Amino acid sequence: MTDQRRPSAGVARRSETSRRAVLTAAFELAAEVGYAKLSIEGIAARAGVGKQTIYRWWPSKGAVLFDAFLMFTTGEPGEGGGGEGGGESVEEAALPDTGDIEADLKTVMFATVDELNDPRYDRTMRALSIEIAHDADLAALYAERLNRPMRELKKRRLRAAQEAGQLAADLDLDVAVDLLWSPLLVRWLHREGPLTHEYAAALVETALGGMRP
Repeated sequence: MTDQRRPSAGVARRSETSRRAVLTAAFELAAEVGYAKLSIEGIAARAGVGKQTIYRWWPSKGAVLFDAFLMFTTGEPGEGGGGEGGGESVEEAALPDTGDIEADLKTVMFATVDELNDPRYDRTMRALSIEIAHDADLAALYAERLNRPMRELKKRRLRAAQEAGQLAADLDLDVAVDLLWSPLLVRWLHREGPLTHEYAAALVETALGGMRP
């Protein structure tokens, strides 16, 4: 009879340690050298693993960097090749709901502004934005594991406000999400002006002006 033993706990721990080392190396190197100079060879050397170890878990350097971004910003280790375990996943998160939709949206938008302005993440997020525009597989991964889940969280909070009579009953929630968040991301990506809490507050107030009953 064939012996089909499961990997030992020690092997699993070493695998997890290697994954996290790769993700940390990718995140740090992207900030240091930029995406164009980021390479699987460089990531492997920094992480202390072989190139084939990385290729066994990720199809490209973009996929590695995306998992690294998820691990460092959401606590999600990445099912497509990242580690296992960690903080709260996107699916488990929720937008604040104090009953005041304007205040809650401003809280979320201010946090988004702070993250986009954080020098630890700026270069990596820009690199991912550019790569997603050119790599259909990475774009699909981003949509599945981050963009769609986050959009659903936003729509869930807006739907609660809609049901409470704070937003128009016939409001298209997908359009509402775009109206609120897209200008913020465009200003950041194109460096069109300072990204501030004041700008985010104005976005919320202006958008809600057309969304209320």
